[in-house]
Amino acid sequence: MTDQWFIKIKPLAEPAIDVVKKGLVQFQPKEWENVYFAWMNDIRDWNISRQQWWGHQIPAWYTEDGQLVVARNEAEARQKADLAADCELTRDPDVLDTWFSSALWTFGTLGWPDETPDLAEFHPTSVLVTGHDIIFFWVARMIMMTLKFVGEVPFKTVYITGLIRDAMGQKMSKTKGNGLDPLDVIDGISLDELVKKRTKNLPQPRLAARIQKQTKKDFPDGIASFGTDALRLTFASMASPSRNYTFDLKQVESYHNFCNKLWNATRFVVEQLQEGEPLAIKKVQSFPEVWIRSRVDRLIRATRRAIETYRFDLYAQTLYATVWHEYCDWYLEFSKIVLWNQEADPAEIAATKHTLLEILETLLRVAHPIMPYVTEVLWLKLKPFHTAETSSLLTTEFPSPASEHEDTDTNATMEWLMQLIMAIRTIRGERNIPPNRDVPIYLLDGTGKDSSHLEICSNYIHRLARVSDIHWWEGDQRPPLGSMEVLDNLKVLVPFLDQQEIDREQSRLNKEIDRLTKTLKQSEGKLQNNNFIVRAPAEVVEKERSKYASTQLELKALKAQAERLSQNL
Repeated sequence: MTDQWFIKIKPLAEPAIDVVKKGLVQFQPKEWENVYFAWMNDIRDWNISRQQWWGHQIPAWYTEDGQLVVARNEAEARQKADLAADCELTRDPDVLDTWFSSALWTFGTLGWPDETPDLAEFHPTSVLVTGHDIIFFWVARMIMMTLKFVGEVPFKTVYITGLIRDAMGQKMSKTKGNGLDPLDVIDGISLDELVKKRTKNLPQPRLAARIQKQTKKDFPDGIASFGTDALRLTFASMASPSRNYTFDLKQVESYHNFCNKLWNATRFVVEQLQEGEPLAIKKVQSFPEVWIRSRVDRLIRATRRAIETYRFDLYAQTLYATVWHEYCDWYLEFSKIVLWNQEADPAEIAATKHTLLEILETLLRVAHPIMPYVTEVLWLKLKPFHTAETSSLLTTEFPSPASEHEDTDTNATMEWLMQLIMAIRTIRGERNIPPNRDVPIYLLDGTGKDSSHLEICSNYIHRLARVSDIHWWEGDQRPPLGSMEVLDNLKVLVPFLDQQEIDREQSRLNKEIDRLTKTLKQSEGKLQNNNFIVRAPAEVVEKERSKYASTQLELKALKAQAERLSQNL
């Protein structure tokens, strides 16, 4: 047993409990306050001395006769003990607990104990981001020490994240050799270097062979260079209110591809522009322009709400969906209909370019907080063509929505159009119809709402789905033979173009009928087996009955379709 230094902690804990109860310090998510209170209400005196070779040394000295003196420095200690200059003082060899020193972080880094301009300007800080495993070790102690020494809270919000685990859900640790250095994900690393890094200075050297084997299995080619923003986006997309996050390089690769997508979109837009070219928005905008502006307004509202509520996962996911699936996949394609049309009105071309530029610049500003490097470079590429007064994206304002309300009518029409085009493309893909070949389509069982959508969208259907003619089919007469997709009540049919297509479709249907017949027979065997009915859980039996019924209906429909083909009806 050795003598240790302690702090009487109760007088420090009570004010720290009070500031959280009063909301002067708030936890996000709020339920982590319960963990904080559980520690603080049952707190014990704090052992602050450690027997290590580094750290802040305990400010205590011993005289030759064993008298203990605590002081700021040796000179003050001598003065307190009334010692002559030739009397020996021995300083306590212990150092302060690491968490004691860390508890001084928010004000110690700003020049305290001097009253510096930085301390006056930046303290208290706004948000502390940390893991739930150190709420007591660090967060609580920072609150206690800052209230004691500075007389104010160290921060206003504590944002608690989950712990990052490996792809198998295991906690990353040096002992297990399953950790990843973020810089290796950013810059890339070879397999040999990664193995060397993971097996160096292991607490248990006997595990080196196993760690080497697992590393070669998980990263056979090492780690590619994904860049900083891809990693930032990955962490943002994972940041749900969860205790643990499973980290997988496939996620980083996905967001690396997203960065490339945004880069290529910017290159396309810049290629359409000429410096000094007058770009003006039209008073009457086209349907796609109204739609994309509505979707970007929706994105801005969603991201502002996500930031305010610390849901960075929703921020990243909404940004990804809008940029990739709406702006790049759809609006850029709509814009090409105008830009690549030699007979288009020059005013319409100028307005389309204006919308391309304005929306992309807004998207870069929305994305900047969670992917600052790529967006800064791309924004500077756009700067010669827009009127921003600042020289850097970093100093622009986060965008505000032009409208606080959804354009539900436009969104509904666009959703109908996208589903219709994707249905036609699916049929074309299944039948290997060449991309440059136009096909007629038939719309069956449509409603008045479908007719209204069609009136607005017909031009885009012709251009984006390579459709020659659109037939609105009514009456009892049978439509021609063809492939069909169903959108709610509306049926979309692409007729067969020749006998070869009919033969191929007949072959495909026969194979599918054979497959479903086998599935039905297996399901029927289970349902006729009394042991299965009696012993299997009720939900399993019910699921099998549902599968049997749906297979019957699907098989009946396919047989009817095959019969029609064989009769060439």
